[in-house]
Amino acid sequence: MDNLVKVAVDAMGGDYAPVEPVKGAVDALGASPDIFVYLVGKKDLVEQELSKYSYPKDRLEVVHASEVIETAEPPVNAIRAKKDSSIVKALTMVRKGEADAFVSSGSTGAVLVGGQVLVGRIKGVERSPLAPLIPTAKGVSLLIDCGANVDARPSHLVQFAQIGSIYMEHVVGIPNPRVAIVNIGAEEEKGNALVKGTFPLLKECKDINFIGSIEARDIPAGYADVVVCEAFVGNVILKLYEGVGGTLISKVKEGMMTSLRSKIGALLVKPALKETLKSFDASEYGGAPLLGLKSLVVKTHGSSKAVEIQNSILQCIQFKSQNISERIREKLADVQEEQRGM
Repeated sequence: MDNLVKVAVDAMGGDYAPVEPVKGAVDALGASPDIFVYLVGKKDLVEQELSKYSYPKDRLEVVHASEVIETAEPPVNAIRAKKDSSIVKALTMVRKGEADAFVSSGSTGAVLVGGQVLVGRIKGVERSPLAPLIPTAKGVSLLIDCGANVDARPSHLVQFAQIGSIYMEHVVGIPNPRVAIVNIGAEEEKGNALVKGTFPLLKECKDINFIGSIEARDIPAGYADVVVCEAFVGNVILKLYEGVGGTLISKVKEGMMTSLRSKIGALLVKPALKETLKSFDASEYGGAPLLGLKSLVVKTHGSSKAVEIQNSILQCIQFKSQNISERIREKLADVQEEQRGM
């Protein structure tokens, strides 16, 4: 068990709990022999769902948590008051080293607060950003931040660029990833006060491959590997991305059913089209890691089905094997050392 990546999964989080978290955990165990899963939640409900499946019982354990933090609850109060909730209990396991990572579809606010309070930020990290992988024409890009820090400063965005570069290089495998800041034009003088204050700092940052500004329309084309913005902009981009993607897929399917000719054509192109549409399905890339913490915390959509939860669990393997938290800590320590020597 020492060689396994131990993931604590919030079995009570999300719109479809415990059905989808349990199925996602079982599917992850079937997909990789390197995973051990703790399903944290109301034991009777979790075990009732588990009874539907065959799975390696030596790689799964149910951890009872009697409480659930609901989406509408104030996150700080909920973390303090509900010590036996699935979120608090699982995050505490991560803090104690009993689990290597935490995956949840539950309350975003509670996961963000709990991650920073219970797991803790790496020394030197000013803010921890949420950073999902989004599909593009060239593969995937990292959108950082998409929901954790609405009111960010230029120094925060510079750290997001550095942290995102480490993640893309060592988890996704993209050498010297291209970094761009979201802007309303390509010209350096454009943008709001935050973008204008951040741009020159990114230009001076020698440890990233900064390529300048990126407009929202160029993100799906894959012009940058790390897309930097504050959380308000990032969340709007992410939600619009998902909405447009879902609508286009629906309209393509609808169009193929309009006539006998289109139905015959659909049968001929179905295998290739299915693979193409799958590559633009955000759920295939797992959830959004809360980067900059001492251990991995992954937040998935509240509406996540088993496939997204499974992929979120599986992405923990690469995160641990590449020791991403330690790489971030070392990078920031080097930066601070350079600043002191200037």
